[in-house]
Amino acid sequence: MSNIVAIVGRPNVGKSTLYNRLTESRKAIVDDYSGVTRDRHYGHAEWINRTFTVIDTGGYVANSEDVFEAAIREQVVIAIEEATVILFMVDVTTGITDLDDEIAALLRRSKKPVHVVVNKVDNAARHNETSVFYSLGLGEIFPISSMTGSGTGELLDEVVKGFDDEEVEENGLPKFAIVGRPNVGKSSMINALIGQDRNIVTPIAGTTRDSIHIHYNQFGHNFNLIDTAGLRKKTKVHENIEFYSVMRTIKALEEADVVLIMIDAVEGMESQDVNIFHLAEKNKKGVVILVNKWDLIEKNNKTTKVFEEQIKQKLAPFTDVPIVFTSVTEKQRIFKAIEAATKVFENRKKKIPTSKLNDVMLPLIEAFPPPSLKGKFVKIKYVTQIVGTSPMFAFFCNLPQYIKEPYKRFIENKLRENFDFEGVPVQIFFRQK
Repeated sequence: MSNIVAIVGRPNVGKSTLYNRLTESRKAIVDDYSGVTRDRHYGHAEWINRTFTVIDTGGYVANSEDVFEAAIREQVVIAIEEATVILFMVDVTTGITDLDDEIAALLRRSKKPVHVVVNKVDNAARHNETSVFYSLGLGEIFPISSMTGSGTGELLDEVVKGFDDEEVEENGLPKFAIVGRPNVGKSSMINALIGQDRNIVTPIAGTTRDSIHIHYNQFGHNFNLIDTAGLRKKTKVHENIEFYSVMRTIKALEEADVVLIMIDAVEGMESQDVNIFHLAEKNKKGVVILVNKWDLIEKNNKTTKVFEEQIKQKLAPFTDVPIVFTSVTEKQRIFKAIEAATKVFENRKKKIPTSKLNDVMLPLIEAFPPPSLKGKFVKIKYVTQIVGTSPMFAFFCNLPQYIKEPYKRFIENKLRENFDFEGVPVQIFFRQK
């Protein structure tokens, strides 16, 4: 089950620093210039064998202080509704502000586990000042320094206690999720597939709301479709449609076997699409890219090739992904998209016999051995596929620690060339023989 941890709080309390620490990334927050597209930060984290998604609700565009505060309140409302656990971040150096009080009031009414995280507690004197935050009425407080990492271990121990443990029912059918930014044509795609207006489709971005599971069994195709669709509550999302769609997308992505990322041909692949792609890759899901609204593009004989190249540049180094150009309104190539997803699903569960693996890979390795390091030569003796939900291979050799990333990528490319793992992340491990 997908567990989402949302970090909420007013600006400049250190949400992004904590996000970077939990996801072990260095994603800079986007500048708050008015009119700039807002980047949502969401990434993969792990603590005591529990994996979860972390969302940083920071990074806004605002024209005035009032709009700014409204946007923050709105994101807190969405986070309360969608997240499994909420981290409410406050700053020990400023104490409790009016905005903190307002966010706390919203959180007190929620039924979700909330942890008050008091940031910037860098010394003993500041530690003594944290007790004032008990007055927020949200229970235990967690003094941390997101800059140095002190206190984050105790916080995460508590966070994982609030996770859901329900497992999604397995029925053996492939599960495909159609994801993408608002208004790229996800619901229209579902309606075109099933031949009826199963979902409410409007040209207004953000009409879609709940994750819907549809069993599709027509024209020789049999699968479950996860559409992040349904009708949203009017009171919710105004400016924060993008953020809302990210929350829904993550939940759908974690349930799916293959993720169909739909992008708008007119707008091209944007940073949020690339983020979703990397999240799918980290979760070892199959991926298909759908370029929708292709009928709106003026074409010549090179257009498709150029577009594919631009997409692959943004997805590098994992570029072995099927790209299908569709027009949902014209019903062009919608079944080709499903065929591509089915093929990726088959590739994801593909098992290669050990004898065949060794017959193909060992001569290639002999012809192009790993470069020697400090006068030592790496000898790869044997390869086998490890059992897992996605393709994993173990290469047994004398000095696994000497094999570097470029050679690992070379091996992965050769596996892809010889055994066709299009659309599927491949994991490679080098082990001591």
